[in-house]
Amino acid sequence: MESSAPLTLFNSLTRRAEPFVPVHAGEARVYTCGPTVYNYPHIGNMRAYVFADVLGRTLSFKGYALTHVINITDVGHLTGDADDGEDKMERMAAAQKQSIWDIAEHYKQAYWADVRALNIRQPAQWTVATDYVEQMIKFAKGIADKHCYELDSGLYFDVSTVADYGRLARAQTEDGEGRIEAVEGKRNAADFAIWRKTPPGETRQMEWDSPWGKGAPGWHLECSVMSGAVLGFPFDIHTGGIDHREIHHPNEIAQNQAHCCTTKEDGGLDDAANSGAKVWMHNNFLVERSGKMSKSSGEFLRLQLLIDKGYHPLAYRLLCLQAHYRSELEFSWEGLGAALTRLKRLVMAVEQLKAGIPAGEGAVPTPGRTFAPYLERFDAAVSDDLNTSVALTVMEEVAALKKVDPAEKLATLDAMDAVMGLGIATLSRADLRIRPKSAIITEAEIEATLAARKEARAAKDFARSDALRDELVAKGVEVMDGDPLGWEWKLEP
Repeated sequence: MESSAPLTLFNSLTRRAEPFVPVHAGEARVYTCGPTVYNYPHIGNMRAYVFADVLGRTLSFKGYALTHVINITDVGHLTGDADDGEDKMERMAAAQKQSIWDIAEHYKQAYWADVRALNIRQPAQWTVATDYVEQMIKFAKGIADKHCYELDSGLYFDVSTVADYGRLARAQTEDGEGRIEAVEGKRNAADFAIWRKTPPGETRQMEWDSPWGKGAPGWHLECSVMSGAVLGFPFDIHTGGIDHREIHHPNEIAQNQAHCCTTKEDGGLDDAANSGAKVWMHNNFLVERSGKMSKSSGEFLRLQLLIDKGYHPLAYRLLCLQAHYRSELEFSWEGLGAALTRLKRLVMAVEQLKAGIPAGEGAVPTPGRTFAPYLERFDAAVSDDLNTSVALTVMEEVAALKKVDPAEKLATLDAMDAVMGLGIATLSRADLRIRPKSAIITEAEIEATLAARKEARAAKDFARSDALRDELVAKGVEVMDGDPLGWEWKLEP
């Protein structure tokens, strides 16, 4: 289909929704702050990548040639996001008594497994921080004379040398800046390290020679270098979690200004392109009643835990789509179960459509006129700053339509799911029924017992029917006789 609604995106830098105007006509270049691979990602982390995936899918839907880059941080990110503490990678390697390279590889693969499970499209490129260290050193050398100064602990960026430092952040107070690590000799509270020297007498597993001594790059420097190296400055859109908006991204922007702009006066942020990206987008937190998702408590919600409890990972993706990316999203098991039911309805609708299309026929290349109004509403929703909650409702309306051409209806749902990424064309209802890890009964045993129960009910042998039901309940199986989607069961975790 031809997408006609103008795409509007909320720019965190300008604090307003703006029409998307690409730097290069017909192209969209996007950089997403990826994970630091020192631990498993929790589901709140993964919300950021579902959001970035929907953004990329929307840009493709709108006809842009997309180049999407996601970075992997395997060095330089300290335990405090506010530029303090130990290197997260070094700390985990020491705790687990493993090579830092092995730690990085293990958790990188775990992250990629979650990416696949959530049907997140592969970006054009994964950039790994340690592959770009020489370019980081070159970048730092290029800005050091005008914008940096050296202390015993490393090379620091002087934020007073760029215009409008901290404009992206919501709070620009001295208290806010004071969250940056207090280092003796810093010129300004908000100054940050772009190269950290290895302390005397210590040896890090990851360290490199530089003009400022042996050490490692700062986390903020990495993203400036990788985004500029692959996408070129300025590029179109930079995404990340809302937690990056206060410190990490303002520091990236300052470095980009220093690299790209001749003078402080030339580099003001009234021209968003001076920030390195024209648009900065941030997704909000996933929260529990106890607060936002965090790894600091030791045990945290991973995608694998959802699977172990019997929930398909794409139910979590749908849960994310139910809320606008800039709104907080509350996680609950009840909410996840409701999202699974919504997904099940869509999958069943597609299964029924496929059954109604004669063998050898598939979806028509484009939806017919009957579906044009629905596609227009869907397009308007995703074009309105990725309003996926409305788009999902329109998709469900199409799925519920009766007495329409099944091939055209299937083509319409396929076109919509190209943005939503729920995989409804390839999923089956059976795929969505995942056996909890703790279950003590197999699916084959459940189905056999249910078949016997149906026979008993048909013969009006209700005593035997009840006994079989009690037998299933005792083994953790909930039988949902009144399930509106058909006779269904689920295993209680």
